[in-house]
Amino acid sequence: MTEVDTRKKFRTLFLSTLQLSALTFGGGFVIIPLMRRKFVEELHWIDEQEMLDLTAIAQSSPGAIAVNASILVGYRVAGVPGALVTVLGTVLPPLVIISVISLFYAAFRDNRIVSMAMTGMLAGVAAVIFDVVLNLCRNILKLKRALPVLVMIGAFAATRFFNVNILLIILVCGAIGAVDTLRGRRKGAGGK
Repeated sequence: MTEVDTRKKFRTLFLSTLQLSALTFGGGFVIIPLMRRKFVEELHWIDEQEMLDLTAIAQSSPGAIAVNASILVGYRVAGVPGALVTVLGTVLPPLVIISVISLFYAAFRDNRIVSMAMTGMLAGVAAVIFDVVLNLCRNILKLKRALPVLVMIGAFAATRFFNVNILLIILVCGAIGAVDTLRGRRKGAGGK
């Protein structure tokens, strides 16, 4: 890859994550499908399954999902420098916006129009999160395996009906995934 191609790739990574971060309200669950559209469908830098895996890792890692996902995408596309570029593109817009808002906090806090606009955005955020859930479920169901579906249903039930701590759910799901992966590798090695 030439130096011009490398610079173009870094510029695309930075501007893509900057734009996604600057124009997305609602956090990581909203930015994930937009990152998928950009890096999987438009740029073809990551395949669908890999984006699903990166999303799972981003969700289970400590910190903001949007930042975690951008780090993972940047690292996957261009190594450590790519991760640094994408994290800068992702954190810069919220940093600027929060800095400006903090200067005028009292005016924003008491402004009825701003409050109504933020309330209206909640409906859009809920719709995007629902879209993410549907896409993730569709991808899991495409696997045509019972274990991922059972884990998905069990995690939902544990959270919704039994108020199990999300950290415990993440650890249990991670352990189930690790055991399933090891078992699959052993079967693959034994079948050769």
